[in-house]
Amino acid sequence: MAEYDLTPRIAPNLDRHLVFPLLEFLQERQMYPDEQILKSKIELLNKTNMVDYAMDIHKSLYHTEDVPQDMVERRVEVVARLKALEESAAPLVNFLQNAAAVQELRADKQYNLQMLHERYQIGPQQIEALYQYAKFQFECGNYSGAADYLYQYRALCTNSDRSLSALWGKLAAEILMQNWDIALEELNRLKEIIDSKSFSSPMNQVQNRIWLMHWSLFIFFNHDNGRTQIIDLFNQDKYLNAIQTNAPHLVRYLATAFIVNKRRRPQFKDFINVIQQEQNSYKDPITEFLTCVYVNYDFDGAQKKMRECEEVILNDPFLGKRVEEGNFSTVPLRDEFLENARLFIFETYCRIHQRIDMGVLAEKLNLNYEEAERWIVNLIRSSKLDAKIDSQSGTVIMEPNHPNVYEQLIDHTKALSGRTYKLVGQLLEHAQSQVAR
Repeated sequence: MAEYDLTPRIAPNLDRHLVFPLLEFLQERQMYPDEQILKSKIELLNKTNMVDYAMDIHKSLYHTEDVPQDMVERRVEVVARLKALEESAAPLVNFLQNAAAVQELRADKQYNLQMLHERYQIGPQQIEALYQYAKFQFECGNYSGAADYLYQYRALCTNSDRSLSALWGKLAAEILMQNWDIALEELNRLKEIIDSKSFSSPMNQVQNRIWLMHWSLFIFFNHDNGRTQIIDLFNQDKYLNAIQTNAPHLVRYLATAFIVNKRRRPQFKDFINVIQQEQNSYKDPITEFLTCVYVNYDFDGAQKKMRECEEVILNDPFLGKRVEEGNFSTVPLRDEFLENARLFIFETYCRIHQRIDMGVLAEKLNLNYEEAERWIVNLIRSSKLDAKIDSQSGTVIMEPNHPNVYEQLIDHTKALSGRTYKLVGQLLEHAQSQVAR
């Protein structure tokens, strides 16, 4: 299944520290030779300050207790640099650790800077030292300390570019600590900044959106409400355009979210069109499954793709998360995906035919007659299928589908809001171009 591994496409869009969880997953799944994974880890670590970790991996890779001299020298450099940065940032760190002193800070940054300078002799040099110290802590793998210092730095920073950099660092630290609620808050802050009209340039905006979507995968496939929120983000015009032009592989995750999401959305039909448009630049068993069901109505092909989808999910670092339950380990998303995928197949099949012979359906389900009847009854009872069984004729009759009116209203309102936002943006751009002339 290495042919469907997206790590080589995803990794360039991540901070190098965020690549480690992906390599750990691939190593656990034994998708590549252990030696290859360990060499990749050392290559990543060489550009961080996590020297002790690099030494441990070197020992494991080469089965030795000796480490290269350059690693030893690098460790001495890191320790010395950390001590120097700690001393430079000490005045501000000591102030921030003084609860009574921190009470003097206000929402007004200019007031804070003046107050720090006059009362505590803390100026731009010490504030910059805090940023460098926080960044160095992050590179050493101390994500908790880095997150705290970066948060405090942003409260004092007046440089928008540096503040943005600190926010990216804070997001990475929260992801690596698996603080999903806080990480989601930081993600939304970043999105607001990236989408603002004051952002540097359209090209930078697109690149930052692509980075944001890649980083968001950690959050959306771990947060309780993530599978809804990934659709809300990825399906926005500006983000979907970025996917289609620069990162078509992200279609896998949007497709999966649509399949496992409890609600069918108006955007789903449009998304099927996107899959068709992008099939020359990207396709995998998950996108091909949707094509089989909703474009080609190839239900036998869809069943075959389902088996491949299961393997893709199990071997994807974001989709294949395992949960330990006693002596057993399960992959919840795999189970949800397969359940909903079967439902997709047979709902579509039933809607096309409206009245289906139970014997034919049993054959499609690869079940005997009684098992097929029981399966349909369970679907009807759980409200997953609007149908009734005519026992006398041995057929399943599909009922008209009436979605929940409130859910429909919410989805249509979101879609309308998106279209309105896009239209207003176009009108403003047109008006600005007229003024420029």
